[in-house]
Amino acid sequence: MRPHKASTAPQPVRLAFSYLFSALLVFAGCGVPADPVPIRVPVPLAVTDLAARQAADGAVLTFTSPRKTVDGERLDKYPDLEIFRGYLPAGTKKRPSAAALQLVYTIPGAAVDTYLAQDRVEIPDPLKPQDLAAHSGQRLYYAVRTRLSPKQSSADSNVVSLVLYPAPERISDLRATVIEAGVQIAWTKPERTTAGVPLTSLTGYRIYRAEVEPGATDPAKARRKSAASLLGISPSVTYLDLQIEWGHSYIYSVRSVAQYDADSVESPDSAPVLVTPVDTFPPAPPRDLVAVAQAATGTGPATIELSWAISTEADLAGYNVYRTEVGLAGPQRLNQELLLTPTFRDISVAVGALYTYTVTAVDRAGNESPPGAAVSTVIPKNGS
Repeated sequence: MRPHKASTAPQPVRLAFSYLFSALLVFAGCGVPADPVPIRVPVPLAVTDLAARQAADGAVLTFTSPRKTVDGERLDKYPDLEIFRGYLPAGTKKRPSAAALQLVYTIPGAAVDTYLAQDRVEIPDPLKPQDLAAHSGQRLYYAVRTRLSPKQSSADSNVVSLVLYPAPERISDLRATVIEAGVQIAWTKPERTTAGVPLTSLTGYRIYRAEVEPGATDPAKARRKSAASLLGISPSVTYLDLQIEWGHSYIYSVRSVAQYDADSVESPDSAPVLVTPVDTFPPAPPRDLVAVAQAATGTGPATIELSWAISTEADLAGYNVYRTEVGLAGPQRLNQELLLTPTFRDISVAVGALYTYTVTAVDRAGNESPPGAAVSTVIPKNGS
């Protein structure tokens, strides 16, 4: 009988094959699939700082969009927004729940950045005329939800409210005039509300300004460098903007403000006006011009020394000196470059000749002032 040949494979190899074979038997005999693992739907945190104010014939909602989920995971995009609204009589004491409000807007997360104002979402809610007529004087309630999936939204935000009041009518005749001090804007006082009833609660005006790209002529087509911001407040129908830069372009609008108890309501934006102020205003003429004639000496020629008071113009660039001589037509400028100091020495003079001098001031825009008061003098002879 042929003897059995013993295996020559090393012991570790035999063990590895044994384990592999056992594993294959286990998997081959496992015909029951594992239980499915449920997919977790990310749920954003609830909005907690919702605020609302009336703006013209509607409301403006502001809040911070959540940037994390309820599990603390950071969101890499804005969630969709759902805006809820409802009405109750102004004297209602019980605040409704968000579930009692009606969904009026859904804003996709991809569009949220178009509503951002300084890291807060700002959503206008212009009301229809029929809503204003039906709910004027009532309390208007809002709530917000966010969601990343149709399956589950965030919890309800805080519920906020405001009383809906009649807003002043829109100012339609805003006009602007460029003066040396800045841009003067003016308008006509509104007399009625947007509902057409007499306006009796007007308290003043808020002036808004936005800078736009140069070269624009139509406010509707101008490219804005920044959003319009509150420039100032006026109790009357005029306002002077002192905070301008010559050559820059600005769009102005004005809103009337009506006061109802502790609440104030702005009108819609006025018709806008676009202005590009250009400096065409010359500085004031120099004052106190003095001319001192000096006779020639053994060491130097005759001269006339001129001096005048320093100009106080903020945009002064320099001075020009003009001289008029008998027999010559018109004054002649003596300096080739603008003088930076209020002094000048005239060395092109002759003994016994009569000279009359004037000085002008020039600003950085190239505007030249009228001449200041003239002075005349004669070069004396030696010993005179």
